[in-house]
Amino acid sequence: LLATESRSTFRQLSAVTSGVKELRETLQEARDRLSTAGQKTLLFIDEIHRFNRAQQDVLLPEVEEGVVILVGATTENPFFDVNPPLVSRSRIFKLEPLTADHLRELVLRALADAGRGLGALQVEVDPEALDHIANFANGDARTALNAIEVAALSTPPGPDGKIHVTLETAEDSIQR
Repeated sequence: LLATESRSTFRQLSAVTSGVKELRETLQEARDRLSTAGQKTLLFIDEIHRFNRAQQDVLLPEVEEGVVILVGATTENPFFDVNPPLVSRSRIFKLEPLTADHLRELVLRALADAGRGLGALQVEVDPEALDHIANFANGDARTALNAIEVAALSTPPGPDGKIHVTLETAEDSIQR
């Protein structure tokens, strides 16, 4: 989304699996793209806190010069685990866990969406089952969606052709 809106090429690295060599190659590609095509690169680095200080320093010139738009994701406090020069050139966005109400709404939307969700399956979910999934997910949308998907896909349709997700079904789906 950010790359599209900024008309940038999207590149992604994981600090867990990438080293300085791959980082330098990606940054050189970004520099070449900017000089030949005039297009910036949005570089997403997952687990950026896993890069050591020297690896993070490699990013500074391209960030300062605007060669790359850097988006770093971390589960750690960036003020402690990301180089201060990189932090000073950044905007920090703290993402909060979703509330149980948000998760309930998300699950219900997934159940209603025939194109991208489970709407074509005609799933009915008991309020207690929905509450259980929302509370179990602990603010994580992916966990809630996985739970309702397992529940829906592992429950045979009833005589009316609908899949009925009960509290018991929801509890079982989380175990799976």
